[in-house]
Amino acid sequence: MSPATDPRITEVLAKWWGFDQLRPLQSEAIQSALDGRDSLVVMPTGGGKSLCYQLPPLVGESTDVVISPLVALMKDQVDALEAIGYPAAAIYSGVSQEERQQIRDRLAAGELRLLFTAPERLVNTGLLDLLAQVGVKRFSIDEAHCISQWGHDFRPEYRQLALLRDRFPAASLHAFTATATPRVREDIASQLRLRSPDVLVGTFDRPNLCYRVVPRTERIQQTLEILGRHAGEASIVYCISRKETERLAARLAAEGLLARPYHAGLDQKERHKTQEAFARETIDVVVATVAFGMGIDRSNVRLVLHTSLPKSLEAYQQETGRAGRDGLAAECVLLYSSADVFSWEALVRKSAEESDLDVDEIERLIAGQTEHLHAIRRYAQATRCRHAALSEYFGQAYGTEPCGACDVCLGETESLPDATVTAQKIISCVARVGERFGVRHVCEVLRGAKTEGIQRHGHDRLSTFGLLAALDQRAAENLTHQLLDQGLLGRSGGDRPVVMLNERSWEVLRGTRTVVLSEPRSGKAKAAKADVDDWKGVDRDLFERLRKWRRQVAEGRGKPAWTIFDDKSLRAIAREKPTSPAALLRVKGIGEKRLADFGAAILDLVAGKEPAE
Repeated sequence: MSPATDPRITEVLAKWWGFDQLRPLQSEAIQSALDGRDSLVVMPTGGGKSLCYQLPPLVGESTDVVISPLVALMKDQVDALEAIGYPAAAIYSGVSQEERQQIRDRLAAGELRLLFTAPERLVNTGLLDLLAQVGVKRFSIDEAHCISQWGHDFRPEYRQLALLRDRFPAASLHAFTATATPRVREDIASQLRLRSPDVLVGTFDRPNLCYRVVPRTERIQQTLEILGRHAGEASIVYCISRKETERLAARLAAEGLLARPYHAGLDQKERHKTQEAFARETIDVVVATVAFGMGIDRSNVRLVLHTSLPKSLEAYQQETGRAGRDGLAAECVLLYSSADVFSWEALVRKSAEESDLDVDEIERLIAGQTEHLHAIRRYAQATRCRHAALSEYFGQAYGTEPCGACDVCLGETESLPDATVTAQKIISCVARVGERFGVRHVCEVLRGAKTEGIQRHGHDRLSTFGLLAALDQRAAENLTHQLLDQGLLGRSGGDRPVVMLNERSWEVLRGTRTVVLSEPRSGKAKAAKADVDDWKGVDRDLFERLRKWRRQVAEGRGKPAWTIFDDKSLRAIAREKPTSPAALLRVKGIGEKRLADFGAAILDLVAGKEPAE
């Protein structure tokens, strides 16, 4: 945190948001906007990039435009801004003709400080003409990685935004994104035709997030166990298919959790209903497909769980970025099986071959996406600090390890004893079955299963039959997949791949190559240091009463609960227990508008009384 250097910024920050300091790079990004210079700002999710385009129009009393790809994100931001009295509005497909006209009238009258809109609506509805009449001098492009073909969420309609340079030659353009490799940053600047932009790249690391990678053995039971650590808290669970999403959500609901599915195949009304329920804290868990951008901006998500491998580290960073946006500790768990890598590779090839691209372009596309897959596979396999691995992937060195906020540094993983001997048994079995069968069959032979297939092929008479009888099927398959991951076994292509030997396999069998296999350490997951620190001195009973009151206020206003107060402010109140309006105003996150609206009720709650209506 650092104090703002411009006294105008300091005054606006305290009055509207109740803060006396800015986060790293916010001051520079805000100053770029006020000075009319183009900028490209890369900040991690939760790093405060929204404030960088929300604050300048208040200082200069101007009307600025924010271009955002998702309706839900626009709505959530407008709700949060209206809660502090900020004059903002959004134009999108769900806005009625009457509401749209009211917004246009406010825009023409100079009453708005921020207008949010999607790229399609900006370009195709005549809105640009009105903005030209108003004299807009500043455009901010949120989620700017969408403009780059090298980004993880490329949207062709974003390319049209280059016309802003022609239509508004005197205006400054400001691109914001949470995840962008150097290659993507160059593409964003080129596509938007930014003029000598201030390139501000924040620290990618999110120290408040605790990363864990757990071998996937029993998806549903593992999911229930992990969600159990976050009972009553906001959680997002990602699955690889729509069918799995619905099946898992139904199972969680049957176990008594407040959970619903969310994917692109659902009716739009159903998706909207789920999104609203999650935002207003009437459900705790959303189960979604990894391929679908949810647009959920809830700040107090305490868990993001991937039950399958995402398609890239960029996608993983974006999806886990939905956790802990309020800066408080949150957990990100990935259930990993290398079978997911093969599933993605088959899907990538099938999708590319069904496209209209020529052969060379198809191969380039497959190679690029396969490279992304192998990067996240290496991350999942790694036995080093997760924070360091992510930071270095995005081109930043990481500080001193251990981080104290990942499974590796918390000592939750351990090497399997006699891993080389176990690997020799598995590899030997692959050889004994003639390199003609898949992982499941090989592991069934090793476990001594009496399946019809094993008996038909006479594999119950092999010397490797029953060598790993002490393991269950999932554990045996997990160890075999680790050997595949490490290149100690090969695998054929096609829909029914078989496991094969390679040169490294023979090195293991001859005893000239040592093998390391990992298994999760038994026992409860440890609390990360950030989580312990966040709760230090907090009266948890008071915090829960404040949460309940916040939910009631939000329901009465028809707004998401976190837009009333975020969890960080509620924990600060429950820690400091202010007894006067002046003391309450000193709590971070409480500005003049919130004090006027809610001060009396909060002071009653702190005093143990029922809040006044």
